[in-house]
Amino acid sequence: MTDPRLTPTLALPLPGARLRPWRFPDAAALAHHANDRAIWQNLRDTFPYPYTAQDAEFFLCLVADSQRDLHLAIEVDGEAVGSIGVHFKSDVRRRSGEIGYWLSRKHWGKGVATAAVQEVSRYVLASFDVCRLYAVVFATNLASGRVLEKTGYELEARMRRSVVKDGQMLDSLLYALVEEK
Repeated sequence: MTDPRLTPTLALPLPGARLRPWRFPDAAALAHHANDRAIWQNLRDTFPYPYTAQDAEFFLCLVADSQRDLHLAIEVDGEAVGSIGVHFKSDVRRRSGEIGYWLSRKHWGKGVATAAVQEVSRYVLASFDVCRLYAVVFATNLASGRVLEKTGYELEARMRRSVVKDGQMLDSLLYALVEEK
């Protein structure tokens, strides 16, 4: 059987939207859409700002070499405008995966992130030996919390003063989608 991480292209229930593997020609669109302080403000510090063409090339090489995790471009009208992925855990957490995503500000509020999280969650739970998907979001990122709640994730914990972002101590929220299988 082919590894389901290698070939997925997943339709989204929105006109012109789909999830697909990243490609090297996406570098310019990636650098353009990712270079936004408002996106950086809600992500881990490993996501750079400003986001340069070199950062895009580094990321595309990284995902091209990844044989463990799932990395997909969020495409709208033929252009990569965001990213969604799952980091599969190991050892005692081997049936868990951490989902993460970001989307170009141009597409906020249109249901794209919700559709992407819903489709990737469905795909991963059906295709891998995973029974738990989770996401950790900054408590200040209310929109991401709503995306997770709309797709069936439940708030499991508020981790007080658990992250430092842009010089501020923030709470983070742990959301999870758990299947009994």
